[in-house]
Formats: sequence, structure tokens, C-alpha cells
Amino acid sequence: QVQLVESGGGLVQVGGSLRLSCVASGSIDRITTTGWYRQTPGNQRELVATITPAGSTEYAHSVQGRFTISSDIAKTAAYLEMNSLRPEESAVYYCHIQALRPEGSRWNLYYYWGQGTQVTVSS
Repeated sequence: QVQLVESGGGLVQVGGSLRLSCVASGSIDRITTTGWYRQTPGNQRELVATITPAGSTEYAHSVQGRFTISSDIAKTAAYLEMNSLRPEESAVYYCHIQALRPEGSRWNLYYYWGQGTQVTVSS
């Protein structure tokens, strides 16, 4: 069974930095995308950043230039470096992996989520 465990969240002042980590355990056959999402109470989970095994990245417009996503395929780990944090970015941050898994003659897409880590930015 695949499990994702996030860490690195916490309380930080406006303009501060945090580095989130996500480590996956279990059998993951073919990762297609690793990403970070965030969610505040009453709102939908929103994409923050994604990275492919080839290193292609995408960012939400609001975090471009301040956040950096990276991954370590060998360790099945992903990281999110967050700088110049803003109060409105206080949220639970979730790690996400999209992967293909062989089932018979087909490859099916599976989605895995971590339990989330709280980030609070104080003003």
C-alpha cells in the first residue's frame, strides 16, 4: 500500500520561508507527476506546483518566482521550497503523486495523497 508522508509545515512570519518534504513508501510503478496542493477551510484544494520525472515543472501563478518544487525519484521524495510567504498562503499543504500501475495488459492511472501538513503564516 502506498503512503505519502509530508513534513516541514509550521508557523512562520510574513516573508519567511519553509521547506516541505514528502516521502512515499510502498510500491509505485511509474510516477507521471508529483505535486503539491493546498486547501483552506471551505475552499477547494488548489494546485501549487507539479513536477514530472523528467524535471518539467508547473506553478500556480501566485507562487511563481517564490516557490520551488523538486523531487528525488530514487528516494521517491518531493520537496517544496517556499519563500516570501504571505498570510493568505496559510493552508494545509498536501503531497500528491499520479502514477501508472500495470493491471493485466493495461496501465491504469492512480492518485495518491498524503495526510497534509499545516502551514501558518502570521502577519
